[in-house]
Amino acid sequence: NILLLSQIKLPPMMEIITAEQLMEYLGDYILDAKPKEISEIQRLNYEQNMSDAMAILHKLQTGLDVNVKFTGVRVFEYTPECIVFDLLDIPLYHGWLVDPQVADIVKAVGNCSYNQLVEKIISCKQSDNSELVSEGFVAEQFLNNTATQLTYHGLCELTSAVQEGELCVFFRNNHFSTMTKYKGQLYLLVTDQGFLTEEKVVWESLHNVDGDGNFCDSEFHLRPPSDPETVYRGQQDQIDQDYLMALSLQQEQQSQEINWEQIPEGISDLELAKKLQEEEDRRASQYYQEQEQAAAQVQFYFSPQQQVQGAASPASARQSGSNERKRKEPREKEKEKEKNSCVLL
Repeated sequence: NILLLSQIKLPPMMEIITAEQLMEYLGDYILDAKPKEISEIQRLNYEQNMSDAMAILHKLQTGLDVNVKFTGVRVFEYTPECIVFDLLDIPLYHGWLVDPQVADIVKAVGNCSYNQLVEKIISCKQSDNSELVSEGFVAEQFLNNTATQLTYHGLCELTSAVQEGELCVFFRNNHFSTMTKYKGQLYLLVTDQGFLTEEKVVWESLHNVDGDGNFCDSEFHLRPPSDPETVYRGQQDQIDQDYLMALSLQQEQQSQEINWEQIPEGISDLELAKKLQEEEDRRASQYYQEQEQAAAQVQFYFSPQQQVQGAASPASARQSGSNERKRKEPREKEKEKEKNSCVLL
């Protein structure tokens, strides 16, 4: 969405695009963005990063893994997926920060990432040290009290850190959103499927942690939805779809894990290698099937003002980006083509 608003230009007459074509556009952009005048060491480093990014582009259709740290709006634990943001020069932000004035929470959370903090809480609860038990309780209360993954201190830091007119990615509630700043106010690109028929609704203001922002058009003028009830139902449908997709991916990941306890003792290296190869072949087959299904599900919607009205990519707990919209076509072949395509308005 960010690249389409700034760098990538699609043919003006294009109305339908497949997920594969979209990935090709991203791949071509990465290749074209390669710096021209750099040293040999920088060139080799860039080419390695480019290769790593290409290897995970397919994950954009389902979700990327990121792990926030609570010390800064741009502080994340390094994962291979972060290379995509660095390579495309797209800033990645979050607002899940600890208020530095609350000393006990600062001590309990420390420099932990989210995953590390969860492990720390479990460890502290099992400790015989009362001080550690208390620290674990404080950390757990922090996570419970900031379940929306945005704090007011984080919102203040975000407003200060994001530059005027900057297009960036905002991570919250295990979702990625397109964010910008206009006249000192933060705005998120509206992508819920409940707004597909609301052509005037493009941005939503981010001015509190409760999620009740004001809707605006592409010029940031207030534009309330014409049918709030329809919008609400569409938002709920999107949430339900996201949850089902995340649950499906989690179950799939669990089913793919090899149960080493069931492997008999004394098995030869050759037999073990065969078992591992069979498992890898099964995963590869399943992966390609999912790719075909994902290509039929992922849809992006654009308004006449070149604003994206499609589903944002998810993260940590992954989300689906599928939206559906019926179109009237005179020929059956075109209807069949729609099933595996994304619709651009």
